[in-house]
Amino acid sequence: MASFRIERSFLKRGINYIAGVDEAGRGALVGPVIAAAVILPPEFYKGKYPFWLTEIDDSKSLTPSKREKLKELIFNHALSVGLGGASVREIEKLNIHRASLLAMRRAVSRLLPEPELILIDGELCYLEEISLPQLAIKAGDRLCKSIAAASIIAKVIRDRLMIKLDKICQGYNFCDNKGYGTKAHFEALKKLGPSPFHRRNFNLGIDNLKIKRGEKNER
Repeated sequence: MASFRIERSFLKRGINYIAGVDEAGRGALVGPVIAAAVILPPEFYKGKYPFWLTEIDDSKSLTPSKREKLKELIFNHALSVGLGGASVREIEKLNIHRASLLAMRRAVSRLLPEPELILIDGELCYLEEISLPQLAIKAGDRLCKSIAAASIIAKVIRDRLMIKLDKICQGYNFCDNKGYGTKAHFEALKKLGPSPFHRRNFNLGIDNLKIKRGEKNER
C-alpha cells in the first residue's frame, strides 16, 4: 500500500513541494501515452490528511469507479496537477520509453508552484531539460502516495480518451480494452487491420501486414 514515507524523509530535509509523476498507456497498442504530475499539500505528509487519502494506491489496483472518485478528490485538494501527453506519431518517432519521458516532462512543466523534488515511477527515468532534483523509484506507484495519485489521474484521463476513441473507431472495443492487447483486440486487428490510431512500430500480432496512413486497408 502506498504511503508518505518517502515524502516524509524529504520533508525532514526542508523539502516541501514534492511532485509525484507517472504515466498511463505505455504498454498499449493504441493512442497516446498520458502523464500526470501531482503536488499534494505538505501537511498531508505529516499525517494531517482527509480519510479518502488512505484509499490512494497504484491505479491498477483500483476499480474504475474508485479511480474516477479519487481523481476528482485529488484535483480538488492538490496544490497543483500537471498533465502531458505524447502522440502516436511521437511514440513512433522517439520509441515508447522516450515518448513517455516527454509526456512526463510536459506534465511537470505545467505545475505551479514549481516542485522542489520530482519522484518518478519506474527505473532509469530521468527527465532531461528539467533542472530539478529527481528520484526514480521502482514500483513507485505502489510505494509513494504522490506517485500513486499521479497514476490515478493519468489512468482516468487516458481511459476517458479511449472511450471517446471507441466511438470513432468501432470494432476494436477500445471502450473495454482501453487500447491494450487483449485477445479480442488482436482478433479485431486480424479482421479490420490497424486503425490510424494504432502504434505501427509495436507488434500488432499481424504478420506481413503493411498499411500506411491515408491508404485503404488491404487484408
